[in-house]
Amino acid sequence: MNVKVAMVSLGCSKNLVDAEIMMGLLDKNKFNVSGECENADYIVVNTCGFIEAAKEESIDTILEMAQYKTNGQLKGLIATGCLSERYNKELMEAIPELDAVIGTGDYKKIVDIIQNIQNKGEKVVSFGNIDIDFDEELPRKISTASYTAYVKIAEGCDNHCTYCIIPKLRGKYRSRKMGNIVKEVKALAEKGTKEIILIAQDTTMYGIDLYEKRMLSDLLLELDKIAGIEWIRVMYAYPENIDDRLIETMKNGKKILHYIDIPLQHTEDRILKLMGRRTDKKSIFDLIKKLRKEIPDIIIRSTMIAGFPGETIEEHEKMLESIKELRIDKLGVFDYSREEGTAAAKMTDQIPDNIKELRQFAAMEVQKVVSKEIMEEYIGQFFDVLIESESEGEYIGRTWMDAPEVDGVVYVQSSRPLEIGSFCQVKITNAIEFDLIGEIEDESAE
Repeated sequence: MNVKVAMVSLGCSKNLVDAEIMMGLLDKNKFNVSGECENADYIVVNTCGFIEAAKEESIDTILEMAQYKTNGQLKGLIATGCLSERYNKELMEAIPELDAVIGTGDYKKIVDIIQNIQNKGEKVVSFGNIDIDFDEELPRKISTASYTAYVKIAEGCDNHCTYCIIPKLRGKYRSRKMGNIVKEVKALAEKGTKEIILIAQDTTMYGIDLYEKRMLSDLLLELDKIAGIEWIRVMYAYPENIDDRLIETMKNGKKILHYIDIPLQHTEDRILKLMGRRTDKKSIFDLIKKLRKEIPDIIIRSTMIAGFPGETIEEHEKMLESIKELRIDKLGVFDYSREEGTAAAKMTDQIPDNIKELRQFAAMEVQKVVSKEIMEEYIGQFFDVLIESESEGEYIGRTWMDAPEVDGVVYVQSSRPLEIGSFCQVKITNAIEFDLIGEIEDESAE
């Protein structure tokens, strides 16, 4: 079979894993899978529907791909993912070029649906199975570089933050069995993967549904034993569940990076309560202080939301002061997105878009100063840098302090060729707001 299927995956890394499973299923069934859309027979757009900007990007991408029905050889256009789960029938009605709309729990039907379009030309809308269990037998075709892979340890979410639509799109929290995760990571290590990035809507709740207690520390201890893996990175760790045992596990692990992603979303108690968050300002400051005391070289990344309904100018300014005081190493600030179907969307005192944007800009301006000061402290130090690409003689890589896509990079100067995917010791010579600049001093790569 020489039927060409192109996959375009948008949104978060959790969505990417779903796309990789669809690619694995297509590959197993002898479809020719690639990222090239121009000559594709079928295009799958794995959409994001989390916030307004993501929805717009998803719709724009579908419309862009639809042009290949007239300008190329496209026979079928399929939308999958969160936007498809959220607006299934609306998408099919609004974009007649679509041949199928598949929700978040139905992506494993991708082969049958494409074959149905091939053989019958029928349009398909399949959604509503958001609480389906993770199928460990499904194949997966990794689309990231061979040395890095995301590992989804759970699906769904039980937190019900008032601004978030995810529980309605992804269902209740469902952990994978620890043995299955360990088996997957061992298989990835055997194929040469060096960096494992653990993801879920909330990684700190891992195991609560299966084992009646939080088991992220236990999982990390098992993964830390796997030969071949060099970096284990934890994302989406909710602050209220980062306990002493998890801190101790991260501190003493051989491969567990001293890096943690903690979505804080705000610092002021009234707003945190309105958001449905399960923490408060004092707890946030105490946690950051404890992490830095126990793991002095810890790198903390986080996100915050500016312009949440009812946020006063005083609360906004206090958040700016907190950003200065907390000195989060990697911080992204987003303006609040009013999402229908969420509790926050019904709140009074919605803030005008222009004010939200100004507040987001102000917060990032404060963070730029913080980040630049932190980055400048690394000048003169040496780091192992994972080389990921090369452009016009300049190499681009990451230290252990940076997660792919969301954090900064290191621009590396070298007078000799460096192997993509290798670790090289780099001396940091300069810093910009979010990135580092360095050079290979001894002209040797590890």
